[in-house]
Amino acid sequence: QLQLVESGGGLVQPGGSLRLSCAASGFSLDPYGIGWFRQAPGKEREWVSCISPNGGSTLYADSATGRFTISRDNAKNTVYLQMDSLKPEDTAVYYCAAESAYFVQDLCPGTAGYAYWGQGTQVTVSS
Repeated sequence: QLQLVESGGGLVQPGGSLRLSCAASGFSLDPYGIGWFRQAPGKEREWVSCISPNGGSTLYADSATGRFTISRDNAKNTVYLQMDSLKPEDTAVYYCAAESAYFVQDLCPGTAGYAYWGQGTQVTVSS
């Protein structure tokens, strides 16, 4: 069973930073493109960012551009989402997801079509 485990969430003041981690359990993340999504209370799930299997391609939602940075360390089997200049509207449960369909092309999977999901980590931005 492929498992993704998110960590690093918490309570932070506006303007602060957090680094989320997405670790794989029981399998290698090497062939998987990874996406980060978030869902705020009462809202639909929103795509935030993605990274290709080899890290050569990254994409960001407009809300994340310039403030969030996605990266991966395949040796540690982990993908990160560095979030800076956090705003109250960034408050949400953050999920990572994996998809292997773009391994050969080393493409970012984009906004949909992910096969595997983690359970999420809560991020709260509040003073």
